[in-house]
Amino acid sequence: MIKQSVKIFLLGLLVGMSFSKVRGSDIPKKNKQPNIVFFFVGDMGWLDTSVPFYKEVTALNERYHTPNMERLAREGMKFTQAYASAVCTPSRVSLMTGVNAARHKVTNWTLIKDESPDNDDEVVKSPDWNLNGLSPIPNIPHTFFHPENLPLLLSQNEYRTIHVGKAHFGALGTPGENPLNLGFDLNIGGNAAGGPGSYLGIHNFSSTWKGSGNTLLDLPGLEAYHGEAIYLTEALTREGLKAVSKAVEDDKPFYLYLSHYANHPPREKDERFYQNYIDQGLNELEATYASMIEGMDNSLGDIMDHLEKLGVNDNTIVVFMSDNGPHPQVPQNLPLRGHKLGPYEGGIRVPLLVKWPTVTLPGTVSEDCIIIEDIFPTFLEMAGLNSLVNKSIDGQSFVPILKGEPSKSADRPLLWHFPNTYFSPPYSAVRKGNWKLIYYHVDQKFELFNLKDDIGESTELSNTNKIKTKEMAELMTKLLKETGAQMPTIIATGRFVPYPDQVYSLH
Repeated sequence: MIKQSVKIFLLGLLVGMSFSKVRGSDIPKKNKQPNIVFFFVGDMGWLDTSVPFYKEVTALNERYHTPNMERLAREGMKFTQAYASAVCTPSRVSLMTGVNAARHKVTNWTLIKDESPDNDDEVVKSPDWNLNGLSPIPNIPHTFFHPENLPLLLSQNEYRTIHVGKAHFGALGTPGENPLNLGFDLNIGGNAAGGPGSYLGIHNFSSTWKGSGNTLLDLPGLEAYHGEAIYLTEALTREGLKAVSKAVEDDKPFYLYLSHYANHPPREKDERFYQNYIDQGLNELEATYASMIEGMDNSLGDIMDHLEKLGVNDNTIVVFMSDNGPHPQVPQNLPLRGHKLGPYEGGIRVPLLVKWPTVTLPGTVSEDCIIIEDIFPTFLEMAGLNSLVNKSIDGQSFVPILKGEPSKSADRPLLWHFPNTYFSPPYSAVRKGNWKLIYYHVDQKFELFNLKDDIGESTELSNTNKIKTKEMAELMTKLLKETGAQMPTIIATGRFVPYPDQVYSLH
C-alpha cells in the first residue's frame, strides 16, 4: 500500500512538473492572443523597394536595397493591389476607424486647429471638411467623432497598445492630437505633425536649428536622443524595441504601431546608407531618398530580429504598409502614373506585406484589392475579437485571404474622394474589377481606364466605352451618396459640384 501510494505521489509529481513545464512553454503561447506589429511608413511608393510588386522587376526595384522587406515577403503574403488614400491623415483616420475618407470627411492633411491647408481656386471652393481630424470626444467642430478606435478596442481586450512615431490623427489643440486619447497606452514621438522638424538627433529632431523658432513639428518623448548623432528612424526603433521587451516581460499581448516618419520630407540623408547610393551614381536627392528607405528597412529587420530574440516570433503578426504614394519630388513609380495627392495608381497603390505564422503560407502572393480601412476589422479579427469586426462601417477583414480562402469580394467597389483644392485638382475615383473611373470636380471631366490592360493609365477610354463610363459614373454617385461625401462649391453659381451621374446623363 505504501509503495502504491509512493507511486501515485511520484506519478502526480511528474504530471504536475510536466503540466508546469507545459504552462510555461509552447501550448499556452499558441492559445494566447497574437501580438500585432503594424509597421506603417510614410510616402513610400509601390515600387520604392527591392521587393517587386509588379509582374516585372523595375529600375526602382533594382535601385533600392530592402532585404528585410524581401525577408518579410518570403515569410508571408505579398499583396500586389493594396491601396491607401492619396494623402496621409485620411489614411490614418481610416485605419483607426474602418471608415472611408468620403464618410469621415478628413479628406486632406491636418495640423493647425481650424486652419485648412487648401489653396484658393478660381472655379471651385473646398467643402467645409473635418480639418481638425479624428476626435474621441463629441461636439468638437470640424472633427470626425469616433470613440471606439482600433487601439482602444485592443486595449480594452488585454492588449498593450504602443504608439511609436508619426500620429497625425488630429490638429494641434484637439484631443486627437495625442495618441493617448485615442486608446494607446504609450506614445513616443507622436503628435499633430505630419513630418519632423528634422531627422537628425544633432538638431534635436527640430527645425529650430534653421533659426525659424518654429516648434510645431517638435516630437515628444525623444529628449534622451537630443544632441546625439542618431537618425530619427533609429531612435524610434530603439524605443519600439524597449516597449516590446517590457510587454513581453509583463506577459502582455501587444499591438505595436510603429509608424515611421520616413520617407516623408524633409529630405535628410541617413548617413549609414547614403554613400553607397552616391557611389552607384545617384544624385544627392536620389541618394538621400534611397538612404531613408534603407534606414526604414533596417528598422524592420531590427524589429523582426528582436521578436525572435524574445521568443515571440511565432506568435507575432507583422504587417508592412505605406500611407500613400511617393512625393512628387522623388522618382515616379513607373510604370504607375502619378504620385501622392493624385488619383492615379502612383498616388494610391502601396506596398502591403503580411506575415502571420502558422496561418499565412510563406512566399504567397494575393492579387485581391485591399484598401486602408480594411486594417481596422482585419486586426480585430486577428486578435480574436470577432464580435467587434462589424464595428467597421466600410472596411472588410482580409483574414480569409490570409488563410488561403477564396476571395468573396472580387467585384467590391473601392472609393477615393478628395474634394480639396490643394496641389491636385479635386476629384473622386472608383475602382471595380479591372475598371477605374476618375471624376474631376472643376471641369466635370471623366477618365476611364482598364487597369488589367493599362496599369500605367495611359489610354483614356471614356469616349470609346460610354456604356462602361455611364455604369461607373452611376456606381460612383451611389457610393458618394451612401457615404454622405462632401462636394466642392462652384464659386460662380454657389451650387455644389454635381454628382457624376448628373453630368454623364448630359453626354
